[in-house]
Amino acid sequence: MGKKRKEFLVKLISVLVLTAGALVVLVPFIWMFSTSFKTLSDVFQYPPKFFGEIFYWQNYVNVFETIDFIGMFKNTLIVTVAVAAGQLVTSTMAGFAFTYLNFRGRDTIFKIFLFAVMVPFYVMLIPTFSLMRDLKLTNTLWSLILPCVVSPFGIFMMRQSYLSIPRSLGEAAAIDGCSPWKIFTRIYLPLSKPAMTTLVIFTFMSTWNDFIRPLIFLTSNKNMTLTLGLYNLVGSYATDWGLLMAAVIMSLLPILILYLCLQDFFVEGIAVTGLKG
Repeated sequence: MGKKRKEFLVKLISVLVLTAGALVVLVPFIWMFSTSFKTLSDVFQYPPKFFGEIFYWQNYVNVFETIDFIGMFKNTLIVTVAVAAGQLVTSTMAGFAFTYLNFRGRDTIFKIFLFAVMVPFYVMLIPTFSLMRDLKLTNTLWSLILPCVVSPFGIFMMRQSYLSIPRSLGEAAAIDGCSPWKIFTRIYLPLSKPAMTTLVIFTFMSTWNDFIRPLIFLTSNKNMTLTLGLYNLVGSYATDWGLLMAAVIMSLLPILILYLCLQDFFVEGIAVTGLKG
């Protein structure tokens, strides 16, 4: 067998395996999408079918009549954008400090941040709730924003990205009279856009889909987020699955749009942040 033929067979097998894997991953999403257009009787039809007898568009209309979807969407968007912006600012600045600046105890402080990454999320829930209660911020969107503005993982990611930038660039700029702030804004930030995009996507996804913190910190319907709204659509004895899937589809659209718009930067950022440690 010739070399070219072997390469063709390897590529063909790789494509077939990857396609099969992609189909396995996509089937639940396709089923969820089809269920959003089914009536309740079609959902429980046996044998099950991907699509019902009719396309029941009314599920998407009923979502707005059943829950305050727009208000919940607004609350979720405010929290997500605020957390993403806050982490972007703190992570880029702290990552630059741990990479370029020389100060006493720098490596020790960074190791403490790494230990914070390994602390389970649920361990911090009770102390965080107690702090928010003492600050009288429970049942407000601030209780979802302030504890997440600083991210040890985001700082670690940005530091890894900055390590791939030659230090000589900053030193040359310093010789020309640039301050550390100018070196940060004019050299390090422009060269770390892929890592920043990756951080924004990760933060956006985790905050948008967060359920446990809104469940603990929020009590009023006015401040409710989408995850709590979707949970309320699940009945104790019966659930309108078509209505629920329609709400889920609409809640997923912002994440899908964000990823499709920034996917090139996301892939590049994943590659860059793992180059150097």
